[in-house]
Amino acid sequence: MIRTIYKPSILRRLFLFSAPSKYIRKGELTLGKNTPQTVTQLKRSLKTRHLTMISLGGTIGTGLFLASGGAIHNAGPGGALAAYAAIGIMVYFLMTGLAEMAAYMPVAGSFRVYSSKFVDPAFGFAMGWNYWYNWAITIAAELAAVTLIMKFWFPDSPSLLWSGLCLAIMFLLNYLSAKGFGEAEFWFSLIKVITVIVFIIVGILLVFGIMGGEAAGFKNFTIEDAPFNGGFMAILGIFMAAGFSFQGTELLGVAAGESEEPEKNIPKAIKSVFWRILLFYILAIFVIGLLIPYTNEDLLRGEIAVSPFTLIFERAGIAFAASVMNAIILTAVLSAGNSGMYASARMLWDLAREGHAPKFLGNLNKRGVPVNALIVTALVGTLAFLASLFGEGTVYVWLLNASGMSGFIAWVGIAISHYRFRKAFIAQGRDLNELPYRAKWFPFGPLFAFALCIIVILGQNYGAFFGDSIDWNGVMVSYIGLPLFLILWLGYKFAKKTKVISLDQVDLNNKN
Repeated sequence: MIRTIYKPSILRRLFLFSAPSKYIRKGELTLGKNTPQTVTQLKRSLKTRHLTMISLGGTIGTGLFLASGGAIHNAGPGGALAAYAAIGIMVYFLMTGLAEMAAYMPVAGSFRVYSSKFVDPAFGFAMGWNYWYNWAITIAAELAAVTLIMKFWFPDSPSLLWSGLCLAIMFLLNYLSAKGFGEAEFWFSLIKVITVIVFIIVGILLVFGIMGGEAAGFKNFTIEDAPFNGGFMAILGIFMAAGFSFQGTELLGVAAGESEEPEKNIPKAIKSVFWRILLFYILAIFVIGLLIPYTNEDLLRGEIAVSPFTLIFERAGIAFAASVMNAIILTAVLSAGNSGMYASARMLWDLAREGHAPKFLGNLNKRGVPVNALIVTALVGTLAFLASLFGEGTVYVWLLNASGMSGFIAWVGIAISHYRFRKAFIAQGRDLNELPYRAKWFPFGPLFAFALCIIVILGQNYGAFFGDSIDWNGVMVSYIGLPLFLILWLGYKFAKKTKVISLDQVDLNNKN
């Protein structure tokens, strides 16, 4: 039995933050001998190419390079394609809905702000902390991942060396400026995109026997139970993996607050990103399914040496394929950590600016970077990583599971916010032509995304409920993120006595 004791004073402080008076003087922040900061707004320095690659790079990573093999093994090539296609369509509706709101109202707080304005301030409060936590813990996950990647080349090296170096790189890229983050993400993402394109071309040549060996054709789609293996429940299980793979696309909404001409650049980025993501994932999985039998046990191992990409590159005669893929996966990890640092720092800064976090976290330096929020986020990520080194990593596993649920909760919030935004726009007699970008298929889009997200959330560990008895430990570990979100939402609602905003009272003012 797990017993958790909450102290009322701690909960009250969480919902009713106030900054220590020693940090505030006449509305300005003072930290020791530092000169009071006067910068109050983020700088709009991200271009269309940055926005495109931020969304694109947020999805292409270990989910495609490593986990795709396990998806094909468990559900067959047809089942994996069906699951990834369904999640891809859901993400399309989420992204177009987010783009509609972000192009009209570009703010760094993104869906935290939209949830507060279009749904309920308490919902927005919970969404903000939920998303900050999601990415802060993701930073810890990337610090852990980079140590495994570097040990591929340096097996006897200390883990703290590589995690510390990775943290320093991620922090400095974000500390320099938003443009520094954008440029780093552009090049990190470009490496991943080129890798996937080369992989697809090489794979197609192998399928037709042009690059040597016997033509594979479609024979691996017809062996045993292929193309579908395990039925609907197997595909449902792949929904979870596919959902994790696509998480990160919503970063575009956060970056909108620092983009040049968001009303023009966000729609451009959205139009190009979705089809590229779906094309990359669907084609890559299709090629893997054609060339590697789903019965191959190596697909389950999730290791760089037997990654589907490594196996196919080796089959094509590319020298040092494992080392090449290891280097590419390293850039994917740095990219994810870089994005995580950016998104969580901006969300924490926005929370502080709205009075939902200590005020000193709402400070910007002269380059428009929320340095205090960046430092606190990096420290939290580091502490979570250090938790993985002690006590067999039990605490770390719980943190990661709570974080995994957080991404899907954020998507639910986006779907709800978009639905109410459009409804409020119509209810208040506004002309839809005022919107710089309009999402298609409303209201089907947000409703479909909402329903599928709920299915994914509730099905996180459906296996724990079947068997001789319920696996309560499995249930707690898998679903811990849900009660944490509800505590934030309902706790703030109780403390502040907030209500769901009626459609005719929704604040549609987009002037900051």
